[in-house]
Amino acid sequence: MIECDNAKNFKGATRELAQLRAQFYNQQHQASIIDQCADDGTEFKFIPPRSPNFGGLWEAAVKSFKKHLRSTIGNSILSQDEFVTLLARIEACLNSRPLTPMSADPNDLEVLTPGHFLVHRPLTSFPEPSFSELPTNRLDRWQQNQELLRRIWKRWSIDYLSGLQPRTRWTQQRDNVNVGTLVLLKDDNLPPLKWRYGRILRVCRGADNHIRVVVVRTADGEYTRSISKICVLPIHHPASDVAAVDNPNSR
Repeated sequence: MIECDNAKNFKGATRELAQLRAQFYNQQHQASIIDQCADDGTEFKFIPPRSPNFGGLWEAAVKSFKKHLRSTIGNSILSQDEFVTLLARIEACLNSRPLTPMSADPNDLEVLTPGHFLVHRPLTSFPEPSFSELPTNRLDRWQQNQELLRRIWKRWSIDYLSGLQPRTRWTQQRDNVNVGTLVLLKDDNLPPLKWRYGRILRVCRGADNHIRVVVVRTADGEYTRSISKICVLPIHHPASDVAAVDNPNSR
């Protein structure tokens, strides 16, 4: 039971929830959902009950954030509201991560994120000031929550970008990046939910004919970066090309 006042938004929400519940109990509506999924070729596959190890792909992302959450919070005491707020903001960070380019258009800097499956657009937030230089006892509770999120974001985003640079040895000679490839630029000072994307305009080869420097076009202009400071998004190239992006022998 939820008690609230007679505000119009609450009354409207009650009607919407009642209609949604009625639809799900309606057999015709259930049949239309099943038919739509069948036409789209959608197939549901469930892992065994109480077996999170079968969901390694998504559980790995949760595990990586749990590690940084524990090390960052430490012995800090948070109220229930503060902890729930922090977890909600952490969830937004996870769902903002780039997955793959939206298209092969060299002028398109849009990427697909988990947020697109939830709200049909990337998750964003307003940049917030850093309080890293101020003592903790001088911060109010909201500022402490902001600082905890910033620290977790910084640690996790570095780990995520490093994971996009698998270090394996080549079995044959090949270029590690190509002109037109959509890449992520490493930047240690980006606020939570902020990623920097760019398309490679030119590649610069070293004396050994390996690509070591690239010129990247971003929404803010063109930048020259070492290949150690860029990450190729997964699923963009064949697996063999992705594996060679950060090969130690190419530097």
